[in-house]
Amino acid sequence: MLFDFTLSTPAEGLVDITPEVCEAISESGVNEGTCIVFCTHTTAAITITENADPDVKTDLVLGLDRSFPDLDSFRHAEGNSDAHIKSSTIGPSETLIVHAGRPLLGTWQGLYFCEFDGPRTRKFYVKVVAG
Repeated sequence: MLFDFTLSTPAEGLVDITPEVCEAISESGVNEGTCIVFCTHTTAAITITENADPDVKTDLVLGLDRSFPDLDSFRHAEGNSDAHIKSSTIGPSETLIVHAGRPLLGTWQGLYFCEFDGPRTRKFYVKVVAG
């Protein structure tokens, strides 16, 4: 089954989408299988990281900003080349194992939508497959 979600994002940062993914898996009725979470935007991404300490999200964005700064020498006319680089580095999707009707995540893991060029209204998709 395919599910689509819409969210409002901050200027830059990570939004916890774990509850929405759990909701999609539950609604699908799939007990064992896989779940793909996919973002169709070129300046946003999907990742799994720690969900216990909110400073991890802040530090991830800070590290990406320092690793991929907005440079005056970038040629892209929209002025968001750094956001494209960050989203390409993180990636547009994550694949999860579905076990016992839930995503198989570690104790400290959560699934996040990463915004690098907001604020915006964004979409992401969740595909749940039995297997």
